[in-house]
Amino acid sequence: MKNKSLKKSSNKFSMSILIIVILTLGVISLMGNKNTLSHMETSLKTIYVSSGETLWEIAEVELSNNDYYADKDIRYIIKDIKEINNLSTSNLYSGQELIIPSL
Repeated sequence: MKNKSLKKSSNKFSMSILIIVILTLGVISLMGNKNTLSHMETSLKTIYVSSGETLWEIAEVELSNNDYYADKDIRYIIKDIKEINNLSTSNLYSGQELIIPSL
């Protein structure tokens, strides 16, 4: 009799573990389906610097109009544009071509 009781208890425990594992995998699966920046299709656009335009001004425009930079700090955007375009300084010249990521 005691043996059957242990077997039923063991089966209930195994079933509980299985349910927990299935629920956990379901939650992880749902969390993984969010569209994050790393999972969204990004493209590159080319802009040309106007006379007197600064990197700060370009970053402000991108912050307002480019979903790629949504909710980012302006300093992050400037740093990112500099890195993408291999700029060692923030100095720009009229007609300079800059590559900007976008969504």
